[in-house]
Amino acid sequence: MMALVEAGIPVGLVASDKPDAAGLAWAEARGIATFALSPKGIGKAAYEAQIDAALRAAGCELVALAGYMRLLSDDFVARWRGRIVNIHPSLLPKYKGLDTHARAIAAGDAVAGCSVHVVTEELDGGALLGQAEVPVLPDDGPETLAMRVLAAEHRLYPQVLKEFASR
Repeated sequence: MMALVEAGIPVGLVASDKPDAAGLAWAEARGIATFALSPKGIGKAAYEAQIDAALRAAGCELVALAGYMRLLSDDFVARWRGRIVNIHPSLLPKYKGLDTHARAIAAGDAVAGCSVHVVTEELDGGALLGQAEVPVLPDDGPETLAMRVLAAEHRLYPQVLKEFASR
């Protein structure tokens, strides 16, 4: 999210399911509206309804996920069909879900990377909008590979979002 703001992407709302997320304070300090709500104890439908309402109240036309580690319901995806994008730390369709860096290393992949895709009801299965490759080095562990992939994400995501939003 910080990379998007710093790249000049207009951000109408920064939302988090973790009310103490550092990104919220960062956004507030820059005058960006924020929304924070823990889903614990209120149920997924009620939680997503509040996020949906906050996005609409802020005038958002596109939802750009960044570090959001929850699966969105089919209903939420349907309400925002074609307008939710996500950055994923693998070269999709390889390594959907979690532990992508460890899986790439375990498989002996020469390259890893990141993908920006349209969010659909299928986990990490929407149309690819862009990818960036990062070499897997002989002494890489998941943490070192993750740092290089994150740097690639920070370059790729703003570029792809600018192109996607201009369509």
